[in-house]
Amino acid sequence: MAAEIRTISEKRTTKAMAYDPANVFARILRGEIPCKKVYEDAHTLAFHDVAPQAPVHVLVIPKGAYTDFDDFTARASEREIAALHRAVTRVAEITGISGPGYRVLCNVGANGGQEVPHVHLHVFGGRRLGRMLHSA
Repeated sequence: MAAEIRTISEKRTTKAMAYDPANVFARILRGEIPCKKVYEDAHTLAFHDVAPQAPVHVLVIPKGAYTDFDDFTARASEREIAALHRAVTRVAEITGISGPGYRVLCNVGANGGQEVPHVHLHVFGGRRLGRMLHSA
């Protein structure tokens, strides 16, 4: 049992990607790459995805350097955490999807499909989205 706990703990410390300040979202935050902005506040930026998977597909990112959702919830301030959640709601209101409904998705790590080492939430809407996952 102790060996199993140690292994799980070791996996947690090594699973996270290292933060790369040259990642595409860090470059957008620095203004090096343009984006189609939907919403911005002191702690977050929301912009349209360049390869949308729904009629509305917006990415919401914190302005701090956090690799994934686990890193964000462990190190971000309460204010940053609240701002990220509120930004999702504002995006839904601004894009007109809050009434009919929308989906929020956060990929974490390799198995979760995370491609950019900067935490980001996908906000999808504009049509009926169907099941999130098919039965196993």
